[in-house]
Amino acid sequence: MTDQTFRVLPELNDLNRFFWTSGADQTLRILRCADCRHWLHPPGIICPICLSRKLSAEPVSGFGRIEAITVNHQPWSPGQPVPYAIAIVSLDEQAGLQLTTNIVGCDPEAAFIGQRVRVMFEQQEDIFLPLFTPV
Repeated sequence: MTDQTFRVLPELNDLNRFFWTSGADQTLRILRCADCRHWLHPPGIICPICLSRKLSAEPVSGFGRIEAITVNHQPWSPGQPVPYAIAIVSLDEQAGLQLTTNIVGCDPEAAFIGQRVRVMFEQQEDIFLPLFTPV
């Protein structure tokens, strides 16, 4: 479990609500085109591949790989524990399907590019923040 006091919560709207609340059942969901089956994140209103508007949130495996990582030693919010790892994680479902997230469950300095990770969720209010931990 991470210290939750410092996280700035996202503002929910009709386009992103599914993403920030889907962790309630421990499932990561990403928007997907019903026509060409392309996954898109962040959520949008039109598929960038086929221009379809038939988009819906679908579950993903929650597994991926760290593509880029930085360890931050600067506390940007009061009470924020340092150091912490910020990473870009590529999800297994599709090349280029990436999330910017935190790596938790290990020493931040131990996380590395290419490392396999899985999603876990940190609940704050009605929001479930998708974080990743090594597998």
